Amino acid sequence: MNCTTVKEGTFCAFMSATGCSFNGGRCHPVADQCQGCAQIKEYPEGQYCLTYGNPAAKWTLGRCNFASHVKTEKKDEKKVNPLKASKRAQAKA
Repeated sequence: MNCTTVKEGTFCAFMSATGCSFNGGRCHPVADQCQGCAQIKEYPEGQYCLTYGNPAAKWTLGRCNFASHVKTEKKDEKKVNPLKASKRAQAKA
């Protein structure tokens, strides 16, 4: 259903015929870590996340999994088996 509390006119999974079923009856504004994310939309009452009702909770255990503004670094380190590495070193000697 469409939201009638904070994000008026936007589809919300928490809306029901009896009103908002989210914790507290309404969505929470974005956290400071969310600034710059593509999931944020400006509403008359402030900035709210389009994906989550409480975006600050997504940052408590680390990075939000929908944070479009945070880039992850990939490590190209290979795991080396020490037994095989020692055998290769002996074979070259």
